[in-house]
Formats: sequence, structure tokens, C-alpha cells
Amino acid sequence: MSDVLAHADDRPGRPGHSDHPGYGGRGGHGGLSRLSRLFESPGWPGPAGGSGPAGPSGPLRPASLCGDAWDDLRRRPMFIGSALLIGIFLLMSAFPRLFTSVDPFDATTCLLGDARQGMSDLHWFGTDNLGCDVYARTVYGARNSIVVGVTTTVVTALVGGLLGLVAGFRGGAADTLLSRVTEIFFAIPSILGALLILSILRTGDVWTVVPALAVLAWPMTFRVMRAAVITVKGQDYVIAARALGASAPRIMFRHILPNAVASVIVVSTINLGGFIAAEAGLSFLGVGLRSPDISWGLMISDARQRFLEAPGPLLFPALFLSLTVLAAIMLGDAVRDALDPKLR
Repeated sequence: MSDVLAHADDRPGRPGHSDHPGYGGRGGHGGLSRLSRLFESPGWPGPAGGSGPAGPSGPLRPASLCGDAWDDLRRRPMFIGSALLIGIFLLMSAFPRLFTSVDPFDATTCLLGDARQGMSDLHWFGTDNLGCDVYARTVYGARNSIVVGVTTTVVTALVGGLLGLVAGFRGGAADTLLSRVTEIFFAIPSILGALLILSILRTGDVWTVVPALAVLAWPMTFRVMRAAVITVKGQDYVIAARALGASAPRIMFRHILPNAVASVIVVSTINLGGFIAAEAGLSFLGVGLRSPDISWGLMISDARQRFLEAPGPLLFPALFLSLTVLAAIMLGDAVRDALDPKLR
């Protein structure tokens, strides 16, 4: 009987035989062989790790969100212009000596006899009330203003993004608790709260301004990340990863986070300009950065009393501040349009 079954299993036409049309056996003419040739044929995207169909300029590769976004961004004049402006201001804040040879922290460069002079070959933006070069102070003032803006943006993105990821993924009591805490912070006006914190601390340096702004700004990032995670965690690939036994941290950081972080990037880019403007406003009110530090807001505050006699010490820092905030907002708008397929 076993000989009969063995002979029957070796009959042509059976699914287990190499000559059966649904089996790719040694003959290479079965269904699996045809399926492999289908993957290799033009017009079919190649398997993972292999090359796809041949295009006019070579093999075509599967599209990705980042690749599509970059292709869209590099064709937008608004993105190119704003990125160049932000790049210049970042370079100015990191290496101010590339832009000026005058050290505004050196007391010998400030002469009271040269106070409130207009623009000249020696002083491009004129001089302030103490005879200091306004151009040099504007260049060096970029450092503190941009450091406050960038650091606060990074802190709020990390704190709000991580808490939003946990709340959106876990749900239940964790989501409820974090959402109620967020609502408490939302009830406090940001500028008023930062003004109160800095008035109590009375230190007036960069590393005091950053926490004062970040502690009241992270809830916005939390809300954005939470909403994105709730949308993403119901997708099929997340359900499949959970069914295959993937751990919760792996699902959160490998599958959900890469697909939910785009909205946080957009919000953080736009918030960058807001934090720079907030630092300027706090310094203008006298509770932010204080002398001998230099920032655009501090320069505007010092020059406001003699504006009619010498407008340059106020106008030029205000111009640099406005350009930086505008460039950050334009960059955020361009990134939002590129990452959101519905806006293309």
C-alpha cells in the first residue's frame, strides 16, 4: 500500500510533482517559477532589497515620504529662501567673527564721543547710546536669540512628543491623566507664565529663559503628537506587527513614531520663530536676558528711549529679528505643504 501511495505521489499533474502547472520544481516551468519571472518583468516593482523596473534613467525605486517631500521642497522658492536665511543666521550665531572683526564685549571699542552716530564706512549701522557699533552688537546678538529659540524648540519637541506618543499609544488611564495635566498648562497664558517665572527667579540668562518658555509650550506638541499617534496606531501594518508578537516599545518607536513625527516637525519649525520672538519680548520687558549679555530684544529695549535721535540701534535689531521669525514661519509652511499629500 505504501508503494502505491508513493507511486501516486509521483504521478505527473499532482500538486507535489515538478510537472504540475502550480509548482515551480526542478523544471523551472511551474507557477512559482512564473511568479519569480513576474517580479523580474518590467512594470513590476522589484522585491525588497532588489531593483525595480527599469526607467528612463535607470531602475525605479519605491517612493518614500521623505523622498517625495524633499523633491517637492527643493522646487519651492519659499523653502529655498527661508532655508538660506535661517542658515545665514545660524552661521552668524555660531561664528560671529566671520561677519565682523569688532568685539562688542571689549569696552575699548565703545566710545561715548561716538554715541548715536549715523551709518558710515566705519560703523555700518551707526552707534548706540554708549558709542558701541550697532552692526557688531546685532551680529553677536543673534547667538543668544537663536540659542534660546532652537533649544526651546528641541526641548518642547522631545518632551511633548514623547508624552504624546505614550498617551496616544497606551490610551486609557495614562491618556486621561496626561490630557488633564496638559489642559492645566493650557489654561496658563504662555507669556504671562514665563514673565512670572522669570520675575521670581531674577537670574536673566539663557538657561533660565529656555525652561521658562518650554515648561508652558510643550502641551501644544503633546496634542499634535497624540492625535497623530491615535490615527497611525489603527493602520494595518501596526495591527500586523502586534499580531506577530512585536513588543510595545518596538511598535511605538519602529512603526508608529516614524509615521507620526511629521506633524511634530512642522509644528516645531513654526514654533521656532515664536520662541525667538518670545525671548525678544521678555528681554524687552526686562525679565529675559540682561546686560552684559546681548540679544536683539535687549538691544531694542536699550534703544527705545532715544529712537527719534538715533533710529538705527532699534531698527536694525528689529529687522534681523523680523527676518528670522518670518523665515522660520515660511520654512514651517513649506515643510507642512510638502509632508501633507492633501495640500499638494
